[in-house]
Amino acid sequence: MLVVMRDHASQEEIDHVVDRLHEAGAEAHLSGGAVKTVIGVVGEREVVYSLELEGLPGVEEVVRVLKPYKLVSRDFQAEDTVIRVGGSVVGASDAAMIAGPCSVESEEQMLAIARAVKAAGANFLRGGAYKPRTSPYAFQGMGVAGLELLREAGDEVGLPVVTEVLDVRDAEVVAEYADVLQVGARNMQNFMMLEELGKMRKPVLLKRGLAATIDEVLQAAEYLLKGGNRDVMLCERGVRTFETYTRNTLDLAAVAALRTLTHLPVIADPSHATGRRELVAPMCRAALVAGAHGLMVEVHNDPEHARCDGPQSLTPEQFAELMGTLGPILALDARRWGSAA
Repeated sequence: MLVVMRDHASQEEIDHVVDRLHEAGAEAHLSGGAVKTVIGVVGEREVVYSLELEGLPGVEEVVRVLKPYKLVSRDFQAEDTVIRVGGSVVGASDAAMIAGPCSVESEEQMLAIARAVKAAGANFLRGGAYKPRTSPYAFQGMGVAGLELLREAGDEVGLPVVTEVLDVRDAEVVAEYADVLQVGARNMQNFMMLEELGKMRKPVLLKRGLAATIDEVLQAAEYLLKGGNRDVMLCERGVRTFETYTRNTLDLAAVAALRTLTHLPVIADPSHATGRRELVAPMCRAALVAGAHGLMVEVHNDPEHARCDGPQSLTPEQFAELMGTLGPILALDARRWGSAA
């Protein structure tokens, strides 16, 4: 349920509504604009709906939301969420570019790639220290040593770093090194982890599961916002279909749909979606036209010898070439349609 306060409602009026909700055992999540405040109500449906809030001072309207997700919806917040991480921004008109290797392999590798993607215009550095692999015999990442190398590289070039939290038991350790905590596709419905990350005050990049519906990824994001973490970005990384030519199928319709359904930033990951280096650049451009706020691209200085995902990794030169083609797309008015949804 949403409680829409009148224009310029007083703090006393807002506090009174919040107190009434707390008395009923409900949670109140405030979204304040320059003129109007909206209170998102989360609690037992029958109890919440039985509250007579319409007559309280300062209340303009009470809206009963039928969607299973509340706080992530545009009903709760019409304006796009903008997330600031250091000097980088996600959710604004300029695309956020998250680039780096699938996995951290060595100090030399991380520093070389960090310098290259920074020079090409990336504003986030990615790298995996803990790797969820299908085979138990595949490279599983360097762990804390990898986190240290990723942090070192990010600090040297002045880029915030993004890395995956693989296990809820590692969340606090990863948060010591990372600026953005990534929840991978296989963990999208790890609700214990989502609840833990919802309590943290670090931005979270939530990847869509391999076979998750749009409603399911939005409900997963709801866990994070319900816990108090408002800095959440969604990532379309391809879903599993019958097609075998590509690693997954990049669902550009989901990018456009999410722009209408949620105020959260939407990122696209064409590297994991296609699994093929030659398809990454065209799918990057297509995702931006569909409305993505940013891209996550795998870059490796020696893809042939990469310990993970070499076939889908761009070389630094290819990444620089890609970045040079994005300017005209970012200038298109078509990219801004989602902001008015």
